[in-house]
Amino acid sequence: MRRTSFKRVIIFLGLTLCYVLGEADLGLDTRKPKILDGKNVPNNPTRHAVKSIQSEDGDIIDCIDIYKQPSLDHPSLKNHIIQLAPSYNPNMEEIQTSEQPLRSVTSQVWQKSGSCPKGTIPVVRRTHNDDELLSNSRKKSPLTVHQRNHSKAILLTEGYNYAGVKADIKVWNPHVESDDEYSTSRISLRSGPWYDFESVEAGWAVNPGVYGDRQTRLFAYWTVDASKKTGCFDLTCPGFVQTSHEIALGAAIYPISVFRGLPYQITLFIFKDPNTNNLWVQYGERTNIGYWPPKLFTTLTYGAECAEWGGDVYSSKLEQVPHTETQMGNGNFPDYIDGNSGYMKRMRILDISLNLKFPEWVGTYADEYWCYQSQYVSDYVVDPEFYFGGPGRNEMCP
Repeated sequence: MRRTSFKRVIIFLGLTLCYVLGEADLGLDTRKPKILDGKNVPNNPTRHAVKSIQSEDGDIIDCIDIYKQPSLDHPSLKNHIIQLAPSYNPNMEEIQTSEQPLRSVTSQVWQKSGSCPKGTIPVVRRTHNDDELLSNSRKKSPLTVHQRNHSKAILLTEGYNYAGVKADIKVWNPHVESDDEYSTSRISLRSGPWYDFESVEAGWAVNPGVYGDRQTRLFAYWTVDASKKTGCFDLTCPGFVQTSHEIALGAAIYPISVFRGLPYQITLFIFKDPNTNNLWVQYGERTNIGYWPPKLFTTLTYGAECAEWGGDVYSSKLEQVPHTETQMGNGNFPDYIDGNSGYMKRMRILDISLNLKFPEWVGTYADEYWCYQSQYVSDYVVDPEFYFGGPGRNEMCP
């Protein structure tokens, strides 16, 4: 039994070309946890480990020589020269001209057990059943799944050429019902036609299909064809070039926000270097984790057509009864009073002239309004805020 979803779109007509006619209507899984087939899997990076760290949460972090990282196995990156740092700091003007709010920031669990030396990058070693994770990823392949398996509640903007997207993202640990489902809170840049777009994302995720557990973990994701044949989390396949020896993609985040406790959050920034066109991911306004080289993309190399902030739930039990109980945010609908929901603050875009600012205009969008909602707040606040989330199955979303 299928239920017709109610879509609330507070949006200009042009935005529908960016999102409503985008991956949701294509009927493809646009965010599968892609692990390449055996012939394309990079060499086991652990053989290049300079040091290994046993984290208290069970993860093993291998410190890999930066010049022997698996990402460089991508055919487009043959003889690639690593850019160790961006050519400029896109945050500098905002830091100098605005009062910085107090924020409760997070770290990563493994950092309590050690650190990787300079000249290496931290890589989370897979300690789970790789065959099972590979099987799960294939089940989610868009080549075999022909239904709408994503439910988003987002704030988005389009109409210009975007060189970056940024936000403070509150960190929660939502319930994920099944091992083949996931929940994320992320920022994203996207470009290209709805049936074959390119996109990059960064945020936090609870994704047992990729990580083998239900911890909240830092992630980055990219695709160049609406995830029909490409799509990759973190360093699970070649592409993303890591430069930081401090932050590990795919590692658990701590502390986690709790109701009436400190609002722990991460600050993430995806931005294009104007001199190299590398798409950098920055963590906490000081740590440049790494970048996607321009040779991976076609349209994104010249700028993005859309910027997004918000949550995404993947499940095969969307728009039907019974609906999945997988939560978005912390499982609550938007709560701008107490902040007891998913939220993003200090949202910024970097325009093509390298101005870091709030976008000219924005719109909210929700695939399943009675399951996951979005709320934009701009009145009586110093800086616009975006609240989102929901419990999934409930009385209004049976």
